[in-house]
Amino acid sequence: MLSKGKLRLFIFSLAAFLTILTLTLLLSPNLSTAVTNHFKPAEPTPTKHIKPEPTPRPPIKDNFPLAEQSSIPPIPSWNALPSDFKAPNTPLMISFTRNWPLLQQTVVSWITAGWPANQIFVIDNSGTQFSNRNARLTLQNPFYLNYKRLTTLYNVTVIETPALLTFAQLQNFFLHTALEREWPYYFWSHMDVVALSDEAWKDPKTGEFKSIYTRVCDVLADTLAYEKKWAIRFFAYDRLALYRTSAFTELGGWDPFISYYLSDCDMHERLMMAGYELGDARVGLIYDVSTSLDDLLVLYRRELATPGVAAKARAHEDADKGTHEYDKREPLFSSSRKTWGAPLELGGPKYKELIEKLDGMQAWKNDNPGGRNTWQAQQQGVKGEDFYYDPEGFQRGIEMAMEHGRATYREKWAGDGCGLRDRGLGLADAWKVTPE
Repeated sequence: MLSKGKLRLFIFSLAAFLTILTLTLLLSPNLSTAVTNHFKPAEPTPTKHIKPEPTPRPPIKDNFPLAEQSSIPPIPSWNALPSDFKAPNTPLMISFTRNWPLLQQTVVSWITAGWPANQIFVIDNSGTQFSNRNARLTLQNPFYLNYKRLTTLYNVTVIETPALLTFAQLQNFFLHTALEREWPYYFWSHMDVVALSDEAWKDPKTGEFKSIYTRVCDVLADTLAYEKKWAIRFFAYDRLALYRTSAFTELGGWDPFISYYLSDCDMHERLMMAGYELGDARVGLIYDVSTSLDDLLVLYRRELATPGVAAKARAHEDADKGTHEYDKREPLFSSSRKTWGAPLELGGPKYKELIEKLDGMQAWKNDNPGGRNTWQAQQQGVKGEDFYYDPEGFQRGIEMAMEHGRATYREKWAGDGCGLRDRGLGLADAWKVTPE
């Protein structure tokens, strides 16, 4: 049995030990956490909620089979420029972000309508740096364009943007390019249009047909001789537009914070506030479409290069040569044969069929239950290729940027509509006016 002195010593020692242990646990975070966690129940593993995979879309096809063989016919003879025609140095810029078939259709339509290929500049705004130039992307990739075909077969120029740009930023890139290349005026066009010469139109002065390009040149000449202060000439609104570089520079270019929709309202209203005139002109047919023709050969105004047409042409050739050695002949669509089908007549039945087809395509875009811009998300991308971006996420990001741009416009002008001058607003009111 412990004596009273020894018992007191034991109790004192035990109390000291417990005090030291408590202080150690409190002052040592790692040990304290370990002890606490030892008695704390384990937290459940976080649950991720993943969106369902989108419904697979059918693969797209190239809409110009003959071009895949590096062989295309001459443009329609009535749209070709006379040898003594002096084309003005006023280039056409066409922007691209997604959907190669629509871009190719637009480029081919302008070329076959008579626009000189060496004055067409495709602005690659895919945001993929030099991947298209280096053939690093494939057809199912929404950002794919055939750089080699554009530059060597169609002979147009391709310029890459340094990053993916919004609509307003892209317009400022156009302006930058014009200033860099010392273009006092330039044209631009959307990548989802089809341009055609009006084959039923005759010049009131001469009674002769003129292509859409020569009519554009006439408007350009008249505009440059115009004494009033002008900034824009619209052709079917901005499906094709002529811009005066100095006017946009004076106004500071496009507002980069109004990214997409309403950016044109902001720019056009500011130009008119500054006393510039915005005019309209009609030069031909420019369709706004979201789908592609099955075969772009129809824009060259020739019979389709089907095997039957090509075989018929070959049969005539064999008869002329007196040979029927079928197994030794060249492929139907080889570049050396250039079998394209017979030229069609100006304004003939096939032209009327083409007009009806394009009318239907334009109506479908306007009436499509899914919206006008479904063409922008037709491809689902190719994982593993350069600059891959989830296509659903890309589209959603664009939509969010659009909404932010609209909100910026509302904050800048205290309202949504385009009629800023009708509300008595001027340049000095930007960011100053408050909602009523």
